[in-house]
Amino acid sequence: MSDGRVLVFFDLETTGLDTTKCEIIQVAAVHEERVFSVYILPSQPIDEGATKVTGFTVRDGKLFCHEDLKATTPLLEALQSFIAFLSSFRRPVLLVGHNARSFDAPILSRVLTQSSLLEPFREAASGTLDTLPVSRELFPDLQNHRQEFLVRRFLNKQYGAHNAVEDAKVLQELFKHWDIQDQTVWEKHVF
Repeated sequence: MSDGRVLVFFDLETTGLDTTKCEIIQVAAVHEERVFSVYILPSQPIDEGATKVTGFTVRDGKLFCHEDLKATTPLLEALQSFIAFLSSFRRPVLLVGHNARSFDAPILSRVLTQSSLLEPFREAASGTLDTLPVSRELFPDLQNHRQEFLVRRFLNKQYGAHNAVEDAKVLQELFKHWDIQDQTVWEKHVF
């Protein structure tokens, strides 16, 4: 199904929805049973809307998610650890995310560029697949292509949405469930 590429499913949680300025709060990635997750204390306030969706808050210089204190890692170290995780797989690695082209990838690219880590990242990941247009192509009659809806529809379950680890895990499960035999169906959505 992946033409020899390692599919690593990933997700970000951020301080807001503005891809030009929001900060990353959580980076997570999964491949089979291997899981990577790191939390980052943002330097800017978390938008009220983001807090409502994700449960993340900052109090007294500490990051909480639904009142649970999260151990945080400095941004540069977090990004280096993410690159190291991706580099640990046989090449090439293809990142897979839902709505990645419009949201996760622009944020990640901006932050990696600002941290002078874009080139090492590109050496670790050969590209990104966005499953949102894939779902639209495979299931054009569906009125909704949000990940939570797709999980209920195809996997008949609910999950801890808006936690990057849970989002990445369930996206991996959803993609496997779709069992796309014709690689050309999803290959055109790789960037």
